[in-house]
Amino acid sequence: MAQIFHRSTNVLAKVSIFGALFILVGIGWAVGAFVRSPYVTGVGVSVQQPVPFSHKHHVADVGIDCRYCHTSVEESAFAGIPPTKTCMNCHAQLWTEAPMLEPVRESYRTGKAIEWVRVHKVADFVYFNHSIHVKKGIGCVTCHGRVDQMALTWRVNTLYMEWCLECHRNPERFVRPREQVFSMTWEPPKDQLALGKKLVADYKIQRLESCSVCHR
Repeated sequence: MAQIFHRSTNVLAKVSIFGALFILVGIGWAVGAFVRSPYVTGVGVSVQQPVPFSHKHHVADVGIDCRYCHTSVEESAFAGIPPTKTCMNCHAQLWTEAPMLEPVRESYRTGKAIEWVRVHKVADFVYFNHSIHVKKGIGCVTCHGRVDQMALTWRVNTLYMEWCLECHRNPERFVRPREQVFSMTWEPPKDQLALGKKLVADYKIQRLESCSVCHR
């Protein structure tokens, strides 16, 4: 039987197949890069708020403890958003006429809560409990970064499952003494693994990797 296609079509077919594979790999890489980009994760991106609240000023300069505003962080899953009254404990006496604080004063007058834009939020199908992490010696900085250096708050970590599992699989690398959980300046010692292994045993920390731990 006579040859229908020219021999060169074999080369063309091979090039097309390998080219398609490279294109598919490239698309996969591009999608992976996109879902981990700041545009999607919000990492490193500060968001506009109704009031330009500065953690740097309130934490580093004034010395306010995390728990003054986030009152439920030690007892419940939700860390808590401070009511306007908490802000007015100070601002009824300080910067009482500052234009940028007018939304705070209006909220206090009307009783309508300030609509803060949430910065740290896991997916709706994920269960996260602040109190258990605090009790097990996981510092605020581990997840939220050095908020005491943030004039406007941004997300430091992706909050993706792979990031959570890094700690769940190796808690000794991240755990700190409970009395240092709310410290912004505490630095892990050179023998962090030795300290971590001791704290893992003392605090009875389990390496929880079952799906049902977070997906309920």
